[in-house]
Amino acid sequence: MDGYDKGSGGEAAGPDEPAPMGEPTESAEPEGSAEPKEAAAPVEQGQSVEPVAPGIAGLKLGYQIAAACALAVVAVAACVHVGMLFLHVAPSNTLSKQHGDVIDEWIYPEFEQNWKLFAPNPLQQNVAVQARAELRTAEGGVRTTDWYELSAQDGADIDGSLLPSHTQQNELRRAWDFYVGSHDSQNRPVGLRGQLSERYIRRIAYMRLDREEPGGKGDEIARVQLRSKTTNVRPPKWSDEKVSLKPAYRVLPWWSVEPADLPLAGETDRARPHAEGTAR
Repeated sequence: MDGYDKGSGGEAAGPDEPAPMGEPTESAEPEGSAEPKEAAAPVEQGQSVEPVAPGIAGLKLGYQIAAACALAVVAVAACVHVGMLFLHVAPSNTLSKQHGDVIDEWIYPEFEQNWKLFAPNPLQQNVAVQARAELRTAEGGVRTTDWYELSAQDGADIDGSLLPSHTQQNELRRAWDFYVGSHDSQNRPVGLRGQLSERYIRRIAYMRLDREEPGGKGDEIARVQLRSKTTNVRPPKWSDEKVSLKPAYRVLPWWSVEPADLPLAGETDRARPHAEGTAR
């Protein structure tokens, strides 16, 4: 029989025969191979592999500087904003008295604070804002539109939306609160904020009515008017509270559309006819 006797200490097994149990095997490189495989550098015992730095530290120096500058700008802006809000809601102090105009210019009208949610008696009314327009027709006549439900339009846009915009949720509501808080019951402005709130709510009403295109071709909005419809929230069944469910209206005066109320797009072309219409 070919081969050798395992017990006689003969020659090692051939390349086609398995090595005896317990003896190490050596894999020979095939003859004529192009290049030997590059072996990975061995890692000595106890030697740690240096990891790649995560985040900004892993970027190149130029990108690190740019990212650091951007973060610094954001941090400074956030600190300034928080500081302005703190001075706005804090009791009157030396800083708020000395820099009150700067604080008000930063806060109003977009960042005004409303703490009614935490009041002892939260607001229990539904307030809807409506608007209508007085049109100058292409034939030279005057026509008044019906009331448009601005608050209802915002509610319809928010309903079912997973990510409603800040404008849809708060622009009209905060503008109306801003106006009511800076005017008396006779719609007379109280202080400088009253004039600012008038321009703010008037511009919102005009731009929304203009998007609705209430008139025909050639008709232009000459004046706008707003009103609020306030309805008490129905008390729960277990409550003995009695409230009137009849809506109450607060009607504001007519406001003539000024060139500053026009949208920026096309303002130059449309400012002249609107300005002539305000002189009626």
